[in-house]
Amino acid sequence: PPSSTHSTMSARLFALCNSRFSGLRANVPAMRSFHTSGVQEKYFDKILIANRGEIACRVMRTAQALGIKTVAIYSEADSNAVHTLMADEAVCVGPAASSKSYLNIPNVLDAIKKTGAQAVHPGYGFLSENAEFVKLLEENGIKFIGPNASAMHAMGDKIESKKLAKAAGVNIIPGFLGEVHDPAEVLKIANEITYPVMIKASAGGGGKGMRIAWNDQEALDGFRLSKQEAASSFGDDRMLIEKFIDNPRHIEIQVLGDSFGNTVYLNERECSIQRRNQKVFEEAPSPFIDPETRKAMGAQAVALAKAVNYQSAGTVEMLVDSQKNFYFLEMNTRLQVEHPITEYITGLDLVEQMIRVAAGEPLAFSQKDVKLAGWAMEARVYAEDPVRNFLPSIGRLDQYEEPIPADEEEAKFYRVDGGVRHGSLITPTYDPLISKLVTYGKNRDKALERMAKALDSYVIRGVEHNIPFLRDLLEKPTFQKGQLSTGFIPHEYPNGFKAHELTDDQFTYLAITAGLADYVTSVRDQSITGRLESAPSEVEFQKYITIGDREVELIITDRNPEEEDADPVDGTFYAILDEKVYHSRIEWFPGLPVLTAYIGEATIIAQVHERTYKGFKIQYIGTKYDVTIATALEKELQELMPVKQKQDFSNSLLSPMPGKVISVACKVGDKVAVNQEIAIVEAMKMQNMLRAPRDGIVKAIHVIAGSDVSVDQVLVEFEPLPTQ
Repeated sequence: PPSSTHSTMSARLFALCNSRFSGLRANVPAMRSFHTSGVQEKYFDKILIANRGEIACRVMRTAQALGIKTVAIYSEADSNAVHTLMADEAVCVGPAASSKSYLNIPNVLDAIKKTGAQAVHPGYGFLSENAEFVKLLEENGIKFIGPNASAMHAMGDKIESKKLAKAAGVNIIPGFLGEVHDPAEVLKIANEITYPVMIKASAGGGGKGMRIAWNDQEALDGFRLSKQEAASSFGDDRMLIEKFIDNPRHIEIQVLGDSFGNTVYLNERECSIQRRNQKVFEEAPSPFIDPETRKAMGAQAVALAKAVNYQSAGTVEMLVDSQKNFYFLEMNTRLQVEHPITEYITGLDLVEQMIRVAAGEPLAFSQKDVKLAGWAMEARVYAEDPVRNFLPSIGRLDQYEEPIPADEEEAKFYRVDGGVRHGSLITPTYDPLISKLVTYGKNRDKALERMAKALDSYVIRGVEHNIPFLRDLLEKPTFQKGQLSTGFIPHEYPNGFKAHELTDDQFTYLAITAGLADYVTSVRDQSITGRLESAPSEVEFQKYITIGDREVELIITDRNPEEEDADPVDGTFYAILDEKVYHSRIEWFPGLPVLTAYIGEATIIAQVHERTYKGFKIQYIGTKYDVTIATALEKELQELMPVKQKQDFSNSLLSPMPGKVISVACKVGDKVAVNQEIAIVEAMKMQNMLRAPRDGIVKAIHVIAGSDVSVDQVLVEFEPLPTQ
């Protein structure tokens, strides 16, 4: 396999040019660094990060801040990835497929030997919870920056971990403490426990190999799909089944232990906002947990960690019901995706603490030293289309600008843990996570306010992404009140997410913003060299603004209509809409992606995606709106234009995502019923069952198992059933 070492020059230049890599502590207020002596040690000369993407970059930032050289591993597909360029050295470990590169233990070990790395940080995913990998490192004298193999093995098996948790006095969810082997056993146990039940893989995590079943058919389908996903993702298809606690909160406790018997908990994280059992939005602390419950949960988490001699950062996940009863779910024996919010509220660098523990240092603080200050939120930004049920989106990032404020003091409250840049390629080979967007404030409201601003300012072009959904989420009154549960998304979006629904005020603000942008654009157009016209000395703008099915007349002037003799003030406009006057101002120049408009007391942050022949496509509160701007004559003529008819696919099954066909469950001539299984398409290691859109007869099948498919590709065609 390829094993060449990258030149380090591009990495150094890239690190110097990208302020995001200037060091973690610059982005975390009051980041504390506990030492056992007054002199900071290096701990290791060189560590290898056995991962890719944002988490590899995250680990490198702390290592480099500590003066430790870093080694990246990369697949052939990641030769120009950000983590590859950021490291001091980089070694190719195989082809694009994870099984042949990032999960290829012999190649990873070879990279360690060739570079002389003394320790390995696994990040999360891939080899981070592989006890056999840890054993091999120990046999080769390489430190693993994580727990020991025995603790990992004990907690990595969800069946055994529940038995250990019960023995340690930890509350556990009612269920079957053992492996389920076949469909008949699944149905027997499910009916004994009573529905709903959770069927999930004994190994792994990240929402893969996991299904909720409410009846026998869903249990059978869930067992089959989860078992296949588990085998594909983790190489371990053992399954367990337990009672599903309906509408709970998912709250986890961060723990940290050393090799001297010291273990602390670092407060909780609220992770209830989930889609397909995968976390989407997290915050710390939880708006639901009181000090007494926090202490009780922390005590049980520490007891479990001590029971397995846990030595590193780890997370004990729990389900909490409406009465604050809590139950052990699982323990993740690695650094969690959402660890940055704990770093904000405690001031601790968790990666540094992991490195210290691995180097043999005791914790330099006790439980009483752990603080809880302020509030932090994290939004996971994925390359996926929320309108298509969050299916993955692939492509190149044509434009990418992170929303870190220019003001250095304000910038401390924003953090983007990313592993992409302008030009990066999002492929179906790896997880579609673009970045983790984190904001901090003295309280929940302030953290929420900053998160909204950050999402509004985050420029991602070239792929679909979930920012429209994340931004809409923040507008939900239940979210703003902290009324969360794992059923939040299906409850708030029972028919899926389509678009943000504008309130009357938001419609007004968008209409005025579009009008201001149109005026600024017209002034720019008239000032271009060679044009005979010049910008008017006085502003008088009267247009019809249409958004969706709503139209309004908008007048923009630079003279205050309420003060006849007032002179115009440069940059100040007065927008008249529905006979109401709005004092307005805009900060934008045509061609820039982000604009800020000040309308009355409101501050509007929006993105101009494109200027169309009718007006603009503007992103506001996450959603892209086609805004038509027309004079009276243009409006009259537009009404005479023919409407383009859309192609009818009502009798076809389209692939909702790019991926690979795993199976086709029908043949030409078959009679099928609505919602009957037709095919399974795998994307980003998740298997998606595609069902018949209506009753009918299979007319044509255009794919077979193993076919690669693109989004909206026709898979199967149907014809109506003959009339009776």
